[in-house]
Parts: sequence; structure tokens; C-alpha cells
Amino acid sequence: MSDTTRLTMAQAVVRFLANQHVERDGERQRFFAGMWGIFGHGNVAGIGQALEEHRDELRYFRPQNEQGMVHASIAYAKMNNRLRTFACTSSIGPGATNMITGAATATVNRLPVLLLPGDVFASRRPDPVLQQLEYPLSLDVSVNDAFRPVSRFWDRIERPEQILASLPEAMRVLTDQAETGAVTIALPQDVQTEAYDYPTRFFAPATYKIVRQVPAPEALADAVDLLRRAEKPLIVCGGGVIYSAATAALADFADGLGIPVVETQAGKGALPWNHPWNAGPVGSNGGLAANRLARDADLVIAVGTRLSDFTTASHTAFQNPEVRFLSINVSSRDAHKMGALPMVCDAREGLNALAVAARQAGVRTAPAYGDLVETLKAEWDAVVDDLRRPTEPAHLSQANAIGIVNEAAGPRDVVVCAAGGMPGDLLKLWRPVDPKSYHLEYGFSCMGYEIAGALGVKMADPSREVFVMVGDGSYLMLHTELVTAVQEGLKLIVVLIDNGGFQCIRGLQESCGSPAFGNELRFRDRETGLLNGPYVPIDFAKNAESLGVMALRATSESDLRQALLRAKNADRSVLIDVKVDPNRRVPGFESWWDVPVAEVSGRAGVREARAGYIEKRAAERFFR
Repeated sequence: MSDTTRLTMAQAVVRFLANQHVERDGERQRFFAGMWGIFGHGNVAGIGQALEEHRDELRYFRPQNEQGMVHASIAYAKMNNRLRTFACTSSIGPGATNMITGAATATVNRLPVLLLPGDVFASRRPDPVLQQLEYPLSLDVSVNDAFRPVSRFWDRIERPEQILASLPEAMRVLTDQAETGAVTIALPQDVQTEAYDYPTRFFAPATYKIVRQVPAPEALADAVDLLRRAEKPLIVCGGGVIYSAATAALADFADGLGIPVVETQAGKGALPWNHPWNAGPVGSNGGLAANRLARDADLVIAVGTRLSDFTTASHTAFQNPEVRFLSINVSSRDAHKMGALPMVCDAREGLNALAVAARQAGVRTAPAYGDLVETLKAEWDAVVDDLRRPTEPAHLSQANAIGIVNEAAGPRDVVVCAAGGMPGDLLKLWRPVDPKSYHLEYGFSCMGYEIAGALGVKMADPSREVFVMVGDGSYLMLHTELVTAVQEGLKLIVVLIDNGGFQCIRGLQESCGSPAFGNELRFRDRETGLLNGPYVPIDFAKNAESLGVMALRATSESDLRQALLRAKNADRSVLIDVKVDPNRRVPGFESWWDVPVAEVSGRAGVREARAGYIEKRAAERFFR
């Protein structure tokens, strides 16, 4: 009996991926839900042929754009707590480079995805081939080398047997909760079709067990000592809390020790918005309660967060001169940030162990601290109520639209958003009660993620209604995965906020002392030569309708409420084109974000903004 199986390299890749599994807490499941792909000469006769022949082993999905399929994959992975994902195949050249933005989005957000771009001939016999980059200093460079800085693991297969080493290493990285991100394996088009006698055991079902790392006893003892001495501790909740299914542990920890929790974009929803210890969002896009608690905290417990500049308000959020940091994170790199005492462990295991040890040590904040949290939380909730409430029902603001959509959504329904000003407004104003009902990509702030990401969310859990909140500028960048939703029979409710362009950046521009320039979607004025004419009137409803989606329009509160009701009752994807006032914005709340202002300028507004910038920058702290 032969112990080898003769397959092409591409066929072997497909069969291997179909047999990979992960297991956590005793639950085992397939790691790859399928493979997305757009075919061209660089992969159609290799991976394409293999997917068709082995279609019963690994399901194929056809997107409209290579970047979109990567976004859908990582959104799917996020909904599945990094325990499942997709592979993505492309042809060589632009098909491959279209995936680079998606790769960066995955790696920045620590979300697994496997990218299999086609590559030029390993044999080099027909060089240069169509779409080949002729790099004069080295013949082994192709456009796929551009994936190196945005991938957690990168390889190029130049002999069919090399996948025996490459694919297991790819799986190690993809399933490592601390190291995961985009994995790129470039597949030369000739090698994809070459056969090899692979060991049959290479295709046997394999299971990667996700082990929950427990904290080291020494780190646990030091952490308890920090807690014992703290009077105003504060928990910063990141995405790692949700990925590790640690939401119940977080609630028990906060309740048991009397410690308020503040949220990051990735961590929002870990506690229901109305939980008594949930003080709301923190940082540059944070709220009154969280930012005031952060300002005075003497101990910051960072759980599952990488402490980005939006969370730390560019290192200005924590102003107590005696503040210390304790970080619970599976990533050693993240756990050591801000000079923290590192507890390198799984979030759930770390919170549970620390809660037990702290209770044994008699740790509990004073009642007065709880009273302060209650007062601040009530004040913040009232502010949110005011911002969400329409004051001019016939003319909506973005905040009004967010509140109305939130009220229409069910407790398990999901809101999806990514870049621009809307993520900050959603962080402040959306009120989730389920850990998976708030899905924001803000690590890379990638415009175009929204609809493709929502597709992945819906594929991960079809039982949930998925609301896409997207600005008109981001919609124009990448909306074609609406066609994929139609093709797959998946329902999305897209709420398109039309405010005439990139109003978020316009606001940032004006805060830096410059007049509005280049951000609004306006006609060019023939006399001045500037883009300051009337707004370009785009009929987004007609555009969506042409793609096979039900289209509705709303300009008032009643319009939007009725449209949402129709959308929820629809049996297919719906787009609601909502016109809002571009000049009514949600303010900031006692926080700051470091965006440098020009040091010299002929404009008085810029000089004034620079002076304010220097003053604010003085509050930035170095923690070590």
C-alpha cells in the first residue's frame, strides 16, 4: 500500500487546508470555512483547477474585488474569535497587490487570514510574463514581496515539496493568538501545476489546540500588590476580552472588586452599555465619564488591548503622577507597553486568577469610588441621550441617525463600520448589549471595509441582522461586495450616511487652522479652479438598486424609521440613503489626539492652531 499521494502542488494545498482544525475549551471546528478567489492566468490552471476538482472538500466563494474578499475573511475571523477564517487566492500582478491593504488590516488587528497570490514563473523560462515586475537588482523579486512588511509570515513556493514545511508553519502562526495576522504564501503559476508524491499523512485531519495560558505566580503576586495599593483603579477593555470569551470574567472582576471598565473600539460590547461598572469609551473618541476616570486613575489595568494612540489619547489620558499600569495580554509585546507590569496570559484566565487572589487579599475599592462612577456614568448617559435625540426631525445629524438605527436594531443584531468620523460617533453613541453586536475595524481605519466586512459577519452568523453604517466617501471606495451579498443570498442593511464627502477629515483640517480643502465631494469651480462648487449630486439609491439591492431614501426622522422597518421585513439586502447635515458633529469630551500642525504658515488660523497644539502636546507623558 502506497504511503504517498501524487498531486499537483495546488491540489495538495487545497486538500491540506480542508483538513485543518482548531480546538479550544473542548470545542473542535474546521479552521478554514472555504476559499475566496478571483481567477486569472496566475492561478486559474493551478489553484482554480484544484478547487474545482476538490470542490467537495473546500468551498469556493467568488468576490468582486480582491481587497473585499480579504476584508470579508477577517471580519468572519473576528466574529469567530480568531478560531476560523478563509483562504484567499488571486492571480499575479494587480490581483495580488489588491490584497495588500487587506493584509495590513488583518495584521494590524491581529486577525488570521491566509493569502495565496499567484506569482511569476519559478523556472524563469518565459520571462518576462504578463504582469511581471522586472526588478533590475534581483531576479527573485516580484510584486508579492510587497506583502512582507504586512504579513506575520511570508514565503514563496519554488518547488512543490516546499509546502510540506511552509503550510504547517503558516498554520502555527495563524492559530497563535499572540502572533496571528495575515499569512502570505506566494505560489508561482508553473509550480502550482507541478506534481509531487506527497506523504499521505500530510493530508490527515490535524487539530491545533488553543491552550489558555495562565499567569505566572510571580506576576500574579505583583499584580495583587498593585491592586491592594490602588485607590482609583481602572480597567481598559480591549478586543482580547471578546476574543478569549472573557466577558463574564470581566463582569465578575469589575463587580467583585468595584473597578470601573472603560472601552476601546475593539472592546466595546464586552460589558452591556448599562452595566453599572461600564463607564463608556475612553481616549480621543471617548466620553466624559471614562476620560475623567482615566485622568485620575492611579492604576490602569489594560486587558487585551494594544493601547493605541486613540485609546491613550496620544499618551495624555492618564495624568495621575503616580499612575501605574498592569497589562493582561497574550502578546508579550502588548503586555509590556506603557511600562506596565506584564501578565502574559489568556485574558479569561488572567482575570479569573487575579480576581480570586485579590479577593483573598481583601481588595475592594471604597464605596465613595463607586458613587463617583455612578454619578459620572449617569452624566454621560444623559449626554448620549441628548446627542442621539433629533432636535430637528426634518433634518437629521449623523448622531441622530446612529441613535435611530440603534433603536431599530435587536439586541443580537450587529453594527459594522470602519473609517472616518462615524467610528468615533459610534463609540460614543451606540449602546450594545451583546459582545458581538458592535463590529468596528479601527486598528487600520480602512475605508472600504464596511460592506465587505459585513458580508463576513453575516457569513459567520446568518441568524443576526447586520447593519452597515457607512459614509458616502467610504461607500464609493468599495461597495461592490453588495453584488456578492446578492449572489450568495445574504441580507445586509446598509445605512449610507451622505454628508457630501470626507467631512471627518474636513473637520480635522479646520481644527488645524486650514480652510476646507479637498475633502468635500464638490464640483470644480471653473473660475477659481478649486473644488469648491456645489455638492456633486450622487443618487446612491439608484446605484445600489442597479446592483440588485432594494433601495430606500430618508431625509427625516420619520423617513428613516419607516425605511428601517421596511428593511428589517425585507428578504434581501437593502440600502437606505440618508441625507444628513454635514456641519452638525459630535464634539470631543476632554480629550485630545496628536495631529501635528504646520510649524510655519502665512495663515493666522494655522499659527493659532500651532500654539494650541504645542500647549496640548506638553501633556504627553512617557511611561516606563
